[in-house]
Amino acid sequence: MCFTPLLPKKAIYFQNAIYKIKEKETLVDLAVSFRLGYNALILANREYDPWIPPTGAEIILPFQILIPPNFILPLKRYILINLPEMRLYYFQENKFLVFPIGIGDEGKLPPPGFYYIKDKRVNPFWYPPESIRAEDPTLPKVVPPGPDNPLGEYALYLNKGLYAIHGTNKPHSIGRRTTHGCFRLYPEHIELLYHLTPLKTPVYIISEPYKLAIEKDIIYLQAFPDLEKRQNNPLSHIIRTLDALTVKEGLNYQINLLKLEQILENPDGLVHKIGVLKR
Repeated sequence: MCFTPLLPKKAIYFQNAIYKIKEKETLVDLAVSFRLGYNALILANREYDPWIPPTGAEIILPFQILIPPNFILPLKRYILINLPEMRLYYFQENKFLVFPIGIGDEGKLPPPGFYYIKDKRVNPFWYPPESIRAEDPTLPKVVPPGPDNPLGEYALYLNKGLYAIHGTNKPHSIGRRTTHGCFRLYPEHIELLYHLTPLKTPVYIISEPYKLAIEKDIIYLQAFPDLEKRQNNPLSHIIRTLDALTVKEGLNYQINLLKLEQILENPDGLVHKIGVLKR
């Protein structure tokens, strides 16, 4: 995996791909094969049963992402985690990497805000918190490195709570809500991130289900389910965001309200054109 340069006035990166389902393939396994998040693949292909998609069906592999202006910070290096998107962004000197992640189950997400990397370990031991051992009394007090360790081979520990960014011994959990608050990455992704990330690296956890950006006078939206129902009025939130993006330039815009409402009713994680600037 290579860094992608951040380009001026560019918001859309990468291209989706089309894949034809082969006999006995499942979307569950294809997510792992293509190193996508499970949820991202399912959202983009709602019409198919993830366990028994029809042989020969063409599905979308959702690689395309939108990077809105608020993702770009005046820092040399930082990590940004967008919870509804289930993706982790690593920004370094005008270039970036992006990884699908597994996140906390319902009620177990870390609070959005500023964190930093306080510790990092290779082949970490796992010390299950009492709350987890209460759910599974068979767990030992310490799980050593190895195939039974859910942290995988690398771990980056945050400075608040018991949260960490780590690998996994269950690749099918990437792109799902299966953790107690930590962030899971595919093994090769966490290995790369571990070696790139020094101690004290800032980590910003955000909850932005509606990503808006403008490229070549076209307004784009990439929407995801609002996991914790943080936005009571998504349409109003989007209008306020668009106003903030355009008012400084003294620009007007026109949006397709019908299309916007359809996207908000069924967010699919894909990048959609919803309007244009009026100059």
